Amino acid sequence: MKTPKVERLKINYKTLEEFQKFREYGLQELSMLEDLQSNIIENDSNSPFYGIYLDGQLIARISLYRIDAKYDRYFKPAQDYYELWKLEVLPQYREQDYGTALVNHAKSFGLPIKTNARCRSNDFWLKMGFQPVNYDPVRDRGENPFVWLPPGVQLQ
Repeated sequence: MKTPKVERLKINYKTLEEFQKFREYGLQELSMLEDLQSNIIENDSNSPFYGIYLDGQLIARISLYRIDAKYDRYFKPAQDYYELWKLEVLPQYREQDYGTALVNHAKSFGLPIKTNARCRSNDFWLKMGFQPVNYDPVRDRGENPFVWLPPGVQLQ
C-alpha cells in the first residue's frame, strides 16, 4: 500500500458534515459550525485538522494545536509543542496504517507532541514511539499523557 496523502482540512460545511461520521464529534466541531454560520471562518483558515481522503471521502483525521512555549510544562528546553487532540479512523478503515500516517505527518513538523491515550490506545502510542510521562495530578488533571520527543528534547 502506498503512503496515504495527508492534507490540511478546510473548515467548510462539507468538512463539518464529514466530521459527523466520526465517533469523537464534539464541541470543537460544533463551535466551528457556529463560526461558519456567523461567517467568521474562511475556507482557507488555518484549521488544526488534517485528514486522509479515500475516493473523495474523509476516512481519517487528526487535530493538532500548537501550544506556545510559555505554557510548556513537559519538555526541556521549554518550547512550542503540538497537542494532539483527536486521532480517529472510521471503523472500516482501521488496521490499515492510516492512523500511523497521520501521526507521522504530525512528527514531520519536528516539534514535541503531547497526547492523551484514550480508549485503551496505550499500545498504539508506544508503537508510534511515544512514551508515558510520570503522572502529575496538578499538571495532568486526570489525563493519561504520552509524549513524542524529537532529537535534542527531553522531559522536564
